[in-house]
Amino acid sequence: MNRYRIVDAHEDIAWAALALGRDYRRSARETRRLEEGTEALRRNGQCMLGLPEWLAGNVAVICGSIYLSPKRAEESSWDPQSYADEEEAYRRANEQVDYYERLAEQAEQVRLIRDRADLEAVLTSWEGDAPQVGIIPALEGADPIRRPEDVEYWYGRGVRIVGLAWAAGSRYAGGNRAPGPLTDAGRALLEALAEFGIVLDVSHLAEEAFWEVVDRYEGPIVATHSNPRAMVPGPRQLSDRMIRALAERDGVVGIVPYNRFLKPNWSPADGKEVVTLQDVAAAIDHVCQVVGDAAHVGIGSDFDGGFGAEAAPAGLDTVADLPKIADALAERGFAEKDIATVMEENWLGVLRASLPPQS
Repeated sequence: MNRYRIVDAHEDIAWAALALGRDYRRSARETRRLEEGTEALRRNGQCMLGLPEWLAGNVAVICGSIYLSPKRAEESSWDPQSYADEEEAYRRANEQVDYYERLAEQAEQVRLIRDRADLEAVLTSWEGDAPQVGIIPALEGADPIRRPEDVEYWYGRGVRIVGLAWAAGSRYAGGNRAPGPLTDAGRALLEALAEFGIVLDVSHLAEEAFWEVVDRYEGPIVATHSNPRAMVPGPRQLSDRMIRALAERDGVVGIVPYNRFLKPNWSPADGKEVVTLQDVAAAIDHVCQVVGDAAHVGIGSDFDGGFGAEAAPAGLDTVADLPKIADALAERGFAEKDIATVMEENWLGVLRASLPPQS
């Protein structure tokens, strides 16, 4: 048995299930066998997620994204989950929440987490013979929130984490590919999100919008899946100053074990082997060095969200291999206590502080 109940702050489960037809009750390797020679393999790479692998890797809690690309984005040309306007975004996002609910109904070892009672029940299940994987729905881009009044609806559907914009930006904020500040609608939305104590995810925000959020938002702020800009330059990553600002707000940065985010100018032609688990550990260590402790960094794998096993570091074939990151941290000299904070406790702290006691 692995020694940690791992929390993964970002997996693109619902999108990949609906856009690519993946059944996450089966193993990642079975999905790979079924996808040989298909468009799904070409678009998203080798599947890395599946219930058997979550259980084998002690992946106890997952923030399951509700990801949608706007039709103006390059990715949308083939994506059946893309949207033209906020009404279509609203419908598509509901389809993805419906998927998470079906998954929990059909797989007894999957449970949706809506409150602290659910969270603690999932964690306790790992002490027995029937561990459960808990999923928290998280909006990756706020266009499905048609107006601030919709926040109450999405909260009722179980959404506990919201990012204002994906890469291409939204009606609410600039994204990392579409620079800009918050819009007036985005500023109004912040007030509604704070009222419900929703965790705000800054992973894809343009830097101008990031700083406005840090200044304005009164609720919890995190980056579920972002890496240090010091290792790979570019607007998708976080500068040291941004990392420090998140730490000052008791936020956590989820490190993505994706080769493009770990080694500058990496391409598939380089092969996965040129990036290692020590590169993942180095990204985690960088955050620790910047903020002065290990209390503000965790894992946000982004698995099955546009890349597959071919683009993950050597040693990471499926999500079941996430415990190897703990081994890499130990090799780097991390104390056992600090490894535990990275693998589980930092994200659990955010969730325990932000989830309602019961819903």
